Amino acid sequence: MNKKFAALLSADYLILSDFDKKVAGAYGVLIPGVGVAHRWTFYIGPDGKILEVDKDVKAATAGKDLAAKLEALQVAKAH
Repeated sequence: MNKKFAALLSADYLILSDFDKKVAGAYGVLIPGVGVAHRWTFYIGPDGKILEVDKDVKAATAGKDLAAKLEALQVAKAH
């Protein structure tokens, strides 16, 4: 399903689904007692290392904020 969604968006990056919450647990973003994750953005480099974590994600500006952060981190644009 995520491959179809990524194709629909023409995304050149992976889209993660975490139905069993294993990844959220591993990244420490699950809200205790609630069972949902914080809306944080992890910027991960090509080597798999976390470059930065944005813990102040705003839904209204998330796309612009993400693009600006990728540019600031000098992440190459896909062609």
